[in-house]
Order: sequence, then C-alpha cells, then structure tokens
Amino acid sequence: MKKYLVEFIGTFFLVFTVGLAVRQGAALAPLAIGSVLMVMIFAGGHISGGHFNPAVTLAAFLRGRCERRDVVPYWIAQFLAGLVAALLVNVVLQGRVDPSVIAQHPRLASFIVEFLFTFALCWVVLNVATSKNTMGNSFYGLAIGFTVLVGAITVGGISGGAFNPAVGLGVFTMGLESFAQFGVYLVSEFAGAAVAALAYRLINGLD
Repeated sequence: MKKYLVEFIGTFFLVFTVGLAVRQGAALAPLAIGSVLMVMIFAGGHISGGHFNPAVTLAAFLRGRCERRDVVPYWIAQFLAGLVAALLVNVVLQGRVDPSVIAQHPRLASFIVEFLFTFALCWVVLNVATSKNTMGNSFYGLAIGFTVLVGAITVGGISGGAFNPAVGLGVFTMGLESFAQFGVYLVSEFAGAAVAALAYRLINGLD
C-alpha cells in the first residue's frame, strides 16, 4: 500500500499543478510542471519508483522493472489521483472550463508528438532510473523532469503536451481537452511507452 499511496500523491500534485498553472495562463507553466514532477520523483522514487504516469508504469513493466501484480494497482492510483486533482482544480477555480473554448488540436499531429515525447520520457526513465549502469545516481529526477519541460515547451501548442494518460484524464475532467483528445492521449502515450521499452531491451537487454 505504501507504493500505491506514493504513486497517488506524486500523480496528484503533478496533475494539480498542470491544472492550476494552465487554467490560470501561467507564463512559466512548463517549468512548474517539469519541476513538480522532478521533486515528487526525488521524494517518492525510492519507495514506488516514482512513475506518476500509467505509460511509465507500462514501460517499466515491459522492461522488467515493475512486477505484474503492481501494474493495475499503480494505474488505479495514478488515474484516481488525476481525477481527484482535476476535481479539486475545478473547485478552486469555480467550475470546469467553458466547453466552447476547449482547445482544438490536429489529431494526427497530436498523435505523433504525444507518441514521440512519451517515448522520450519513458526512454529517459528507463535509462536513468532502471539501468545498472546508472543505478544510484543523483540526477534521475532532474533528467525526467526536464524531459517533460522540454516536451511541454516544444509541442504543448500542438497537442496540449500531456505525455501521461493520468494528466490526459485530468485535463479532460477540467474541461481543457475534448473526449476525443483524451482518446488520442491514451493510444499514443501507451504506444510510445511500449516502443520505448522495446527499444531499451533491444539495446540493453534486461541487464
């Protein structure tokens, strides 16, 4: 239960930060989002692995660094945290976003960039946090947080820059994205995670 609680806490603060920063139009929203992910990974990585992302959990499982019995409980904790965080953002900011102003993202472009940056995120996680060659390093949280920061700045205007199905559920619940876009997030991000795990195993094996 400790692992699942840590996954809930980390994912909650990630999605809560995304919601408040984006909905208020904060100029430094990508920096805030990358930073909160970094500090939550440093805070909880030694307990749960610091996934805070269902796609990362899938990649870690396929890579051989997450037990099968933990996959579904991790997903439940992460998606529940995203939902609770989004509902609290709606309370704090007095309701969901007006449906008439939901962002309209090009589907194919969204799929491509979400796939690529989720691949990049999972690739970084697997290499800096699960590889024997980098085991025990002190930079893994920084590397992972900066990957999200880079992605948010680079393609946030194209797809919304989720790279995380729990974030996708959160922004949909807040009214920031459509249900169709949430579907794009789910498919592209889980696909990116699976390909990242495959690439890791092809290059490094199970080390």
